Amino acid sequence: MTISHIEHIGIAVKSLEEAIPFWENMLGLKCYAIEEVKDQKVKTAFFKIGQTKIELLETTDPEGPIGKFIEKKGAGLHHLALSVTNIEDNLMELEKKGVQLIDKIPRKGAEGLDIAFLHPKATQGVLIELCEKKNN
Repeated sequence: MTISHIEHIGIAVKSLEEAIPFWENMLGLKCYAIEEVKDQKVKTAFFKIGQTKIELLETTDPEGPIGKFIEKKGAGLHHLALSVTNIEDNLMELEKKGVQLIDKIPRKGAEGLDIAFLHPKATQGVLIELCEKKNN
């Protein structure tokens, strides 16, 4: 597997409306995109630092993944996203090595990326997201 860079760091927040001002006013970053990913029941806000992004995640449904995460653990670091090429091949390779996958087949994520998650039970407690930007 070749990882080119940290694509983004996902942070679960209770409210984008409350969280965005901190990142903009206190840290001097600019929110360049807000997007809803309906099938994941989440609304996202993005900030860029060099090649890496910060993705704030607000649930649109308490029963969605971010809603459940915040209910269980509170707001905070949710996942680490790594940029890869050939995401499908990487998932097959990881599964052959015994890594537990949440997604065996990539799905569409924010910003048009193909994404797939590795289960935290297989990654020492860190939810890892693999991301690939397809040239479609």
